[in-house]
Amino acid sequence: MLDTPVIIVGAGTSGIATAACLTKKSVPYIILERDDCFASLWQKRTYDRIHLHLRKQFCELPYFPFPDPYPHYVPKKQFIEYLQNYLNHFNINPLYDRAVELAEYDDGREKWRVSAKNNRSGEVEEYEGRLLVVASGETAEPHVPEIEGYKNGKEFKDEHVLVVGSGNSDMEIALDLANFGAKPSIIVRSPVHFLSRDMMYYASVLFKYFSRSTLDKLALIASRIVYGDLTKYGISYSSEGPFTMKMKYGKFPIIDLGTVKKIKSGEIQVLPAEIESIRGNQVLFQDGKSHPFDSIIFCTGFKRSTQKWLKGGDLLNEDGFPKPSFPNHWKGSNGLYCVGLSRRGFYGAKLDAQNIANDIALLPLS
Repeated sequence: MLDTPVIIVGAGTSGIATAACLTKKSVPYIILERDDCFASLWQKRTYDRIHLHLRKQFCELPYFPFPDPYPHYVPKKQFIEYLQNYLNHFNINPLYDRAVELAEYDDGREKWRVSAKNNRSGEVEEYEGRLLVVASGETAEPHVPEIEGYKNGKEFKDEHVLVVGSGNSDMEIALDLANFGAKPSIIVRSPVHFLSRDMMYYASVLFKYFSRSTLDKLALIASRIVYGDLTKYGISYSSEGPFTMKMKYGKFPIIDLGTVKKIKSGEIQVLPAEIESIRGNQVLFQDGKSHPFDSIIFCTGFKRSTQKWLKGGDLLNEDGFPKPSFPNHWKGSNGLYCVGLSRRGFYGAKLDAQNIANDIALLPLS
């Protein structure tokens, strides 16, 4: 039984940000990570052309700005390099290949007991801590069976490819496929909002001065001026603004990198109906239409996994999101915390990590 003041579950960006903040406060901790590397989502499950969708100043982790030579929108390779330098700078050493199977609060000892399977040895290890930080993220479990992931569109040249999903990754993958000479179609079942990088940047700056409803209206006006009426291409608008949808449903506005132009030119086809069934290379949709595809790429997102291993506590709901509303979402009872679940991206995780470390530093840990 390894005893430590703080146990952090997850060595993604939220987990290592919390570790750095605790280090600044001289608070001992351990990080348990189920994969064999830090930020495994970025290192193993992202496609080649991905960049940060927001400018780097809104995505930096606590106490460690991005290097000046880095571009405004940091690409995957440089972002992973930045994270590695972050670990080195704060001497963060996660315990890798530790898949947490159970975490529950022991009322008698007033500590959290955590059981984690060591994927290398197959043994179950026991940990005990006064405090527990859930940093396993919003994107812990994929919605579809794990299959070989998408890297780039080169292998799909001249193929008819169906992209299932309509988030930022889905739109960018469709763009990538079109750029490599594939013939992509994308399913857009619900309303989406397209914003340019500049629109998103200025909205992020103006959040300090204007209400969300005002920024929603400004973004909708700017989007309509730049992109025009997209309903004739199969894309519907929502009566709710892009930032309201982000806060209420976690649905991020689409940062357009050229996808709209490809949709308008017909290089990317939009299909509004849901899939009914797949028979061979024929995909039957709920509107009764059928289309042939050589390949299907699922971009149907992720869900939380905390309900599988976290027992007790009043902080998270069944879907793995905090029950308390922002800005009081990060702290529960009995020394339970969460980071990176405010649906505010890297900036939100940064605030969570700092709040948690500041709070823990005031507690008697001995």
